[in-house]
Amino acid sequence: MPISFVPISDKKLWTGHDWTIEDDDKLAELVARVALGQYRHVQRVLAGTNCSEFAPSPTAFEGAKKLLTAADEAKPWHRDGWLFQVISWIAANLQSEDALIAPPQMIHAHKGFDGLHVHIDDTTGHVLSVVICEDKATGDPRGMIRDNVWTDFKALEQGERDNELVSEVSTLLNRLPGLNLDHAIHEIFWKEARAFRVSITVGDDHGDEAGRKKLFKGYEHAVGGNVSRRQAETLHIDDLRKWMRRIAKKAIEAAKTMEAEHV
Repeated sequence: MPISFVPISDKKLWTGHDWTIEDDDKLAELVARVALGQYRHVQRVLAGTNCSEFAPSPTAFEGAKKLLTAADEAKPWHRDGWLFQVISWIAANLQSEDALIAPPQMIHAHKGFDGLHVHIDDTTGHVLSVVICEDKATGDPRGMIRDNVWTDFKALEQGERDNELVSEVSTLLNRLPGLNLDHAIHEIFWKEARAFRVSITVGDDHGDEAGRKKLFKGYEHAVGGNVSRRQAETLHIDDLRKWMRRIAKKAIEAAKTMEAEHV
């Protein structure tokens, strides 16, 4: 698989994983399929189940190319932000095979949640947790977390955007036949059922245990309760923008190859 994981934690403050990209080409191929609208195909690949290839249309390719291209390479923030959300989505599918995971957004700088994961008890059908995600590709990880992520998590803890959360979780839960949807929705208002996951790019300053402790300082003040409610994921990239540009180009080439193979 294109990403491997090493567990990380800071005692009872937070827990999560450090990611390593093992195969740029494989990652780019999966990103290309998501950009082409084939996220369900990618999920089957990641789960190791059989799936049939299908040809992307020329219009799908043009849409994918647009997603994978920065309007201004000097300011690639929206393209890179979308790319990292997809990488985080791929990582989540590898980490949580039994979770209901919302599909990736297909618009740059979308104002919805970066990601949502719903964990269901197979026996009772009760909601065990709803994980609200923030995915950040940034050259200033500590500033981003301190000034943005913690603020957003505090607001969500206080009930802001509950209407959006209920709507999006309802859409996910509708996939499960026989589930008592009203009861399940009621459970997500129970504070301990909500968990938070921040995934962020880091450099050398935050690439080791001491650096990660500084990076996620204050998490327990933004999100209280059990440590399981505070999930932290890191991806160490030496030259973030250069690497993102390379993955985007590889993904465009992969999408182009998929289109050509079915002409």
